Amino acid sequence: MRYIYELHKTMLDKNLILVYEGEFNQEITKSVLSMTERNMDTYNEDGRIKRKVFNIMVESLQNICKHAEKMGNAGYDGANSAIFMIGKFNDEYIIISGNPMLTEHVPDITRRLTNINKLDKDGLKLLYTDQIRNGKISKRGGAGLGFIDMARKSGRKLGFDFETINDVYTFFSLKTTIPRKKTQEK
Repeated sequence: MRYIYELHKTMLDKNLILVYEGEFNQEITKSVLSMTERNMDTYNEDGRIKRKVFNIMVESLQNICKHAEKMGNAGYDGANSAIFMIGKFNDEYIIISGNPMLTEHVPDITRRLTNINKLDKDGLKLLYTDQIRNGKISKRGGAGLGFIDMARKSGRKLGFDFETINDVYTFFSLKTTIPRKKTQEK
């Protein structure tokens, strides 16, 4: 049972407000949002910051619900699970999500996120507008706006990483940082 204490210590050390690992659906998404709202209320968080955090949380959770690959029994213990974490530090919130995906999609997602991270505030606004006008809806219902919106709302670069699971699947991790104080524009 020592691992419970170690997990508790890690959550305290990393200032994690909430960690959820498992299957994601709309009901779980609502619960995660509700629990985070209660936590933020105990901190008396500014309404503007809460809106940004919730917007980014919704985008992250929707990405998991829409795009996490259902692997079945693919020789991976976390075959049908994803992870979502939110942490609060002195001057920022950190939102991290992770889910299995098909390895064949890694180059496209890498390209899209790299391009988004190269843009400033005005560039992100133009890309967002262009995507609304010219974007196509994917088979899973995505319009390609989620990553752009997350970068716009946070005002920061999106962190991302890929870990190979096997020949077919890769674990995709996404990190978004939301400043709690007004930052200077670059």
